[in-house]
Amino acid sequence: MKESRSQHEAPIRHAMRLAEQALPADVPVGALIVYQGQIIAEAYNRREIDGNPVGHAEILALQSAAQHLGRWRLSETQLYVTLEPCPMCASAIQQARVGAVIFGAYDPVMGACGSRYGLLLDSPDLPVRGGVLETECAQQLRTFFQQTRQK
Repeated sequence: MKESRSQHEAPIRHAMRLAEQALPADVPVGALIVYQGQIIAEAYNRREIDGNPVGHAEILALQSAAQHLGRWRLSETQLYVTLEPCPMCASAIQQARVGAVIFGAYDPVMGACGSRYGLLLDSPDLPVRGGVLETECAQQLRTFFQQTRQK
């Protein structure tokens, strides 16, 4: 991607605000999908809230974007997410033919964009940019886990 990192900061900040809506029940991960410069889908983790094992922010945002556009192919969209997608989400992103992925914090445990697995890196037509507002996104997650452990 030839864009500057700073142009992705506003959407990642927006995703961070979405992530806050998952609290206190769920891991604070937020995602949004942009199409032709407009946000067409927003979501946050809802696994615990809905008792849904696939209730990851990315999956929910993909579903909402597909519904909004009336098609499952999302090739002209950009997915912004606060945490590096996991293998399940990476597979859904590939299946949906998302045009680009931009994420905040790296996930050394389950990240599928090079931290742990390279699933999205194996898609040559899918630009992936990580580490946008990484410190802020990682702190949001650290705070959640610290508070969860204190309970």
